Amino acid sequence: MTADFVEMFREQYTYRELLWQMTRRDLLLRYKQTVMGVGWALFMPLANTAVFSIIFTRVATIETGVPYPIFAYTGLIAWNFFASALRVAVVSLTSNSQLVTKVYFPREAFPLSAVVVSFTDFAVSSIVLIGMLIYYEIPLTGAVLMVPVILMPHAMLTAGCAMLLAMGNLFFRDVKYIFEVVIVLGMFGTSVLYPTEKFGGDLSAVAALNPLTILINAYRDVLLFGRMPDLVPFMAATLFSAVVLLGAWLIFHRAEFKFAENI
Repeated sequence: MTADFVEMFREQYTYRELLWQMTRRDLLLRYKQTVMGVGWALFMPLANTAVFSIIFTRVATIETGVPYPIFAYTGLIAWNFFASALRVAVVSLTSNSQLVTKVYFPREAFPLSAVVVSFTDFAVSSIVLIGMLIYYEIPLTGAVLMVPVILMPHAMLTAGCAMLLAMGNLFFRDVKYIFEVVIVLGMFGTSVLYPTEKFGGDLSAVAALNPLTILINAYRDVLLFGRMPDLVPFMAATLFSAVVLLGAWLIFHRAEFKFAENI
């Protein structure tokens, strides 16, 4: 197994330029024929924030400890990074069948490219978050230095799930349809739009175990509340994310030789 990981890392380093070129291609294709271009990375979370702000401040008021729009926006951009990466990654192998079957390179480049592209959107969306922090006069504290630390398990979890979904959809083409249902339900079962404590009882306790809920709450802790995230849940989410990434990567790597015959 150790030899497998060494080989996997060596291949990724050797073909690092290919990953960059694929990411660049995907970014250009995504925005080439759109009027708003990269503005879509800002528009979608802002539009969703506006809709849910009306619902949860006018129709069903909830207490979040900070103005609801910035609470929701923080959760939405973190969730969108995860969800949009998986949405592209799930078909990344099947939509590039010519490359998968005829040219040798680490196939991980396809789902990983989807993650990097979505991270670019996440970075662009974060610019608006900075503006909202200023507008709502929320001061930043030293806890903000934890943002890159939180981003690390966030990216690891996203990359691991991206590889599993890309591979799963290659072998079973209905995975992409199941995924669309699960990802919609997942947003409402995660602390994206409201604190999971609002579920109440055992359901709230179960929802709190969701690693994405832990990571989204960690972002809110350091950015909106100026405090460090709860250490034990955060460390558990980080460990889980690392296991998902390494496990998914190993499974993906060992299954690569079957990709061509199933494409």
